[in-house]
Amino acid sequence: MKEKRRFFQFAFSLDLSYLNYELKIIKKIKEKENTSMEVTAEDLGKRSFCEAVMRARLPKAVFKELKKTIDYGAPLDAAIADSVAIAMREWAKELGATHYTHWFHPLTNLTAEKHDSFMDPVGDGTFITEFTGKELIKAEPDGSSFPSGGIRETCAARGYTVWDCTSPAFVKEIPDGCKVLCIPTIFISYTGESLDHKTPLLRSMDAVNKQALRILKLFGKTPAKVTASVGPEQEYFLIDKDKFNQRLDLKLTGRTLFGAPAPKGQELDDQYFGVIKDKVSHFMRELNKDLWEYGIPAKTQHNEVAPSQHEIAPIYGTTNVATDQNQLLMETLKKVAERNGFACLLHEKPFAGVNGSGKHNNWSISTSDGENLIDPGKEPEKNLQFQVFLAAILESVDNHAALLRLSASSAGNDHRLGANEAPPAIISAYLGDQLADVVDQIIANGEATSSLKGKVYKSGCSVIPEFKMDATDRNRTSPFAFTGNKFEFRMVASSMSIAGANTVLNATVADVLQSMADRMEKTDDLDKTVDEIIYETLKEHQKVIFNGNGYSDEWIAEAEKRGLPNVKTMVDATASLLYPKTIEMFERQHVYTKTELESRAEINYEAYAKAINIEAKTMIHMASKEYIPAIISYVTSLGDSINSISAACAEADLSVQKDLLTTCSSLLAKAQTALYALKDADKKANAMEEGKEQAEFFRDTVFTAMADLRAPIDELEMIVDKEYWPVPSYGDMLFEV
Repeated sequence: MKEKRRFFQFAFSLDLSYLNYELKIIKKIKEKENTSMEVTAEDLGKRSFCEAVMRARLPKAVFKELKKTIDYGAPLDAAIADSVAIAMREWAKELGATHYTHWFHPLTNLTAEKHDSFMDPVGDGTFITEFTGKELIKAEPDGSSFPSGGIRETCAARGYTVWDCTSPAFVKEIPDGCKVLCIPTIFISYTGESLDHKTPLLRSMDAVNKQALRILKLFGKTPAKVTASVGPEQEYFLIDKDKFNQRLDLKLTGRTLFGAPAPKGQELDDQYFGVIKDKVSHFMRELNKDLWEYGIPAKTQHNEVAPSQHEIAPIYGTTNVATDQNQLLMETLKKVAERNGFACLLHEKPFAGVNGSGKHNNWSISTSDGENLIDPGKEPEKNLQFQVFLAAILESVDNHAALLRLSASSAGNDHRLGANEAPPAIISAYLGDQLADVVDQIIANGEATSSLKGKVYKSGCSVIPEFKMDATDRNRTSPFAFTGNKFEFRMVASSMSIAGANTVLNATVADVLQSMADRMEKTDDLDKTVDEIIYETLKEHQKVIFNGNGYSDEWIAEAEKRGLPNVKTMVDATASLLYPKTIEMFERQHVYTKTELESRAEINYEAYAKAINIEAKTMIHMASKEYIPAIISYVTSLGDSINSISAACAEADLSVQKDLLTTCSSLLAKAQTALYALKDADKKANAMEEGKEQAEFFRDTVFTAMADLRAPIDELEMIVDKEYWPVPSYGDMLFEV
């Protein structure tokens, strides 16, 4: 017995020793992690095959030729691809990459990748490291397994991904620790149509470059290239991962399909720019490090309006690179959140009654000489070149308002737009006092002779320095707001690719610039024609300018008088893809073909229907399997309580218990009736043929039935004992991070 005791004491001491050893190791790892969280200049872009890496690793002649393609759109010489592939492979292997993939943007708002090993079998049981120019340039994923809108059938599966050399390749680590070289590409069908967001975006960049250069030439300027640039502001929520996993609706749909409001929301305006919590700060620090290594430095990060809501804004980039980086940013947000015990919510409206999330798209166009074409300068009244580009932008917004609305449309964003927390569904442009005054002068007199200037701020405090204020305010209620030297398209959905919005902006502006350039090139009196174009364009399209409160009922009425469309849902907006003027414009600019537009309309209707269908089925499951059984348990406990108290004391006042029992039973019956109605509506919807009619049925009938089911269950959440409630509440999720 003594020997046994000694043995266990010895074993226990070994366990303690081993535990102490483990704790020391963990401490060292944590210390190492903390130091490795520091961001250094050397880390910037270390996972990106960026210009500095290419300059160092490529032969000078190869680098020079590749730069011509990247900077000026010169045709890519396939002969240099082998040299680039070798350098890219060796660089990626040094970072630990064992596989490569063509990384592309199918019509899902997500990215896609198929990993191929660098190792190829020789035939004698050995392998060689292989990655050639052919593999760099082209791959063949299944073109029928992604949304195609009828372009591809299951029996016609071939598709191609083709290298976009203007966007840097990068190495990322996937969950199993494997590192993969990701090569940005376009994605097209065997018959040549675009199956992705990237191809039309690149085409639109070519279009705005071509037409802007024509305008600039008439003003005596000859830059090599004009580039559309964008800086997207990404909003998101962070909630506890364990609580996220308890909510089937969040896991399957991205938003809460049930949920009563918390006692406190955002009423006190104390979240926006508030002190960042320690856990969130650590998350942001780790996020910044990962993004820094990808070559995506964040310019701004802060708490947003709603509890547990945040925003990050990377620096500007060309629209295709910024689009790639935003997709990588969203992926990185989720990965880093997971590592830190959070779930990152990118849905536009994850919580009812709480501000949703958007993605403000700050768009501008600049020359290779560094001139911002949307910068009015110190004297906008004299800057005719700026006035031409401003007029072109306003005309494009007015002519294609519904199309611009569609570019920001999703089933999720329908919950947000027009809800006095985000831009209204009516497209208008905010110019501010200074430019609005210039426009008014031009319309009234044919020219502007002055512009408003910013005042000097004097605080009245001797220690506070004076400074010159801006000549105009900002307007957060405008969907398309001028903000000094760019336009902020505020409607874009937080979970969406920014490719669609920027494709529309680039293409529509290019189309107006083309008509202007055609007219200017034919005239014998350029100065007179420029003045006429500015005057006529501003006068005809001034109705799209609105500097007031976009949330007001008065603006809705005023917009209707002006003839501005109020497109309330994604389903309504999709029709704009097939307007004759839309098809003509896109084909004229070589951005979309008619076939591609028809396919995207079909995809939109299907995507909307499928999103609402998933939500409906999730509601049916949660109501049947979680909420109603939990409520029945609570009601049963009330009945048992009434019976037991009555048996113990017949004179006891049971009015409270009986009132609760009556109320809960009544709401439970309403929930059950609504559940049957939703099941029936969803069944009818699924029996319909896919397309516009089905999407409209989901919008009008199924969505309404979903709201009818939610109402009694949310009311019951305010009554039923928390012990019985099956899922975390809004308060649990929004205030326990």
